[in-house]
Amino acid sequence: MKVKFGVVVFPGSNCDYDTFYVLNTIFNAHTEFLWHKDTDIKGSDVIILPGGFSYGDYVRTGAIAKFSPIMNEVAKFANNGGIVLGICNGFQILLEMNLLPGVMLKNTSLKFISKDIFVKVTNKNTFFSSKIEKDVLQIPIAHSEGNYFAEDSVLTELQENNQIVLQYSSQDGIVSDEFNPNGSKLNIAGIINKQGNILGMMPHPERNSESILGNRDGSGIFESIISNFINK
Repeated sequence: MKVKFGVVVFPGSNCDYDTFYVLNTIFNAHTEFLWHKDTDIKGSDVIILPGGFSYGDYVRTGAIAKFSPIMNEVAKFANNGGIVLGICNGFQILLEMNLLPGVMLKNTSLKFISKDIFVKVTNKNTFFSSKIEKDVLQIPIAHSEGNYFAEDSVLTELQENNQIVLQYSSQDGIVSDEFNPNGSKLNIAGIINKQGNILGMMPHPERNSESILGNRDGSGIFESIISNFINK
């Protein structure tokens, strides 16, 4: 059985082709682009909202993208248990749509950050992380608004439900302010919803998923999705 991926394309998306390439070429998965004005998800089994600057990040990140016609269908798909992965801007869009709790603020440095960082995989018992072998991943980030914020009650709930999947850390997995690149609460780099079918993450797994790049730590995200979908 082959998993079919749909990659949503917004004006301003800049990681859509990277994501398509990784899924289609590296993982040999059936992958199609889903244009923001369309209302057909083309029978996708998994939908990915890629990184970029949808609609130029006007108003704020993801605020306009949530009104795209395709997002009505993505919301229906997600609310019916469909698998959705939001990467960077995709995570921001999921927050704007309330498909995940919380908001994104500007990085505490007020600067765009583009570099490799380390994240600790704090929950490997998810649809998106169960095939990740390492406890700490080295993976790129590239954002101005990756400072995850939520009320204390929401943060407590995320912890109690084990919804925090990735946290910014040291190379040895130490989670502390010292290794937090953007000021994110609880060093959050990625969370899932209560049902476990939606993941939002700020790091870019599509940017280091093949050996030729010298680091394929991001591949575990896609391997987990494909493996779990086939075996579910």
